[in-house]
Formats: sequence, C-alpha cells, structure tokens
Amino acid sequence: MSFGEPEVGYRQRSWVVRIPPRIAAVAACVVLGLGLIGGAVTGSWLIGDSGDEGGGDRFTQAGELWHSVPVDQLFPPTVDGQGAGPGGADRTWTRIAVAPDSGCTNAFDPLLRKALAPVGCERLLRATYTDATQSYVTTVGLLFTDADATSMRDLDTRFTRDGLADRTDLMPLPYAAKNTLAADFGAAQRASWTISVLTDAPVVAFAVSGWADGRTVDTPEPAEKAMESGDTTPAAQAGLGNEAQGLADRVERALRKTVTSPPEQSS
Repeated sequence: MSFGEPEVGYRQRSWVVRIPPRIAAVAACVVLGLGLIGGAVTGSWLIGDSGDEGGGDRFTQAGELWHSVPVDQLFPPTVDGQGAGPGGADRTWTRIAVAPDSGCTNAFDPLLRKALAPVGCERLLRATYTDATQSYVTTVGLLFTDADATSMRDLDTRFTRDGLADRTDLMPLPYAAKNTLAADFGAAQRASWTISVLTDAPVVAFAVSGWADGRTVDTPEPAEKAMESGDTTPAAQAGLGNEAQGLADRVERALRKTVTSPPEQSS
C-alpha cells in the first residue's frame, strides 16, 4: 500500500473537497500510524526476523542438527547426482555404511586435526557411498564444530588463503566399514577429496573418494584439480574428483535445506 502522491489521473481532476482541519489532523495521524506499522513489518522481513522470540538463530540451529535430524535426512540412502559426473554425466550413489556419530579423536590425520583445532569438534558424522557400477567408494562427512560465526569465517579465510584444502597432507580419512565394498578403503587408497568450511553454519563438510577394489594411489588430487579439463591423472580419468565433489555438494545442500526447513520433531 502506498501513501504517496495520487496517481497522475487523479491530479488532472478539478474537483475540490474541503475537509475540516480537525478531521484532517485525525486522518493524518491514522496514516502515519499505518506507515510506522508497515515499516516495522517490512524491516522485520528484510532482516529475516519472524517476530517469534523462540525462532532462534539459524547458525545455532545448524550446529544442533547432529542430534535432532534423522541420519537418512543428512545422508540419504540414495543420492541423485544429475550432471555430477565427468562431462555432465549423471551419477547415482548408494549408501553402504554409516559411521557411529563420534568425536574427532583418530578421525583425521594429525596435520588436518591441527588445522581444524581452532574451531573445535562437537560431533563428527560420516557415511560411505558407492556409485551405480560399484567401482568407486566415497566417504562424506560433516564435522559439527564448537565455533561461532566469526571463528568459522576466520577458518574459511585461512583455508582459502593458504590453500589448505588442496594439500595432500591434509586429506580427510575415509570410513572403511567392514563387510562392505569399502572394507579396504584406507588412507593409502585415497584418490581425491574436497573440504568446505561453511560460514553460515558451524560445520566443515568434506568427502574423499577411491577405488572399490582397494588399490593404492600414488598421486591423489584435490577434486577441483581432478575435475579440470585435460587432467590425465588416474583419479581425474576415473572421475574420482567428481565423485568426491558431487557427493559433498549434495550433502551440503541437504544440510542447508534442513536448516531453512527444520523437520517436525517426532513424539
């Protein structure tokens, strides 16, 4: 609703209506009051405040998802990766194992654990997937930190500035579940990986991929590099960069969707 000047068609009319001063003053007060209310509501929408005192902060809500959201929502049994493969090919991943939620002790190589130490470790969730051909295995993880928004931004800046996400001595460890295709997916089998420090949630998302036959890898590559056109390393030619990046992206999207549309709590 606008309380500005009337439209042009009205300006051209010659009718004149005389309103007593007292009535005009009352009308002005009503208009002013409506304007203030409207402005307050608009401001509330702009800053994302629903007006509910219990609405909470989304950053904080995201940090609590590890104990309030079903595992199938964070790590779906099947993940559709349209256009996620090399050359825009479609991918489908099937979950073959979910690690028990845990702390971070022995979950990362020493240097990566040291790099992540400034934000702490509240909980670590991981799951391992295989592709439709069962040729590859990929572990995807969500590290829920103890950090505030400023600390997460600082860590993201450091990872970007120092290129920490591309260092082979800072690769995440896979989750090698017994009696699955990933049983032999150990540290020496890591072929490609990605690490993403979120700044809108106290979470570090990551994924690491390798071959399902347990072969060792001499030249692992970060997913971004392995996905470059013309890269001829084994990891790149097999599309293992796409495996890691594709799954990490979709799990990260699911996390953000859950934050914006929190599930109803079961009774």
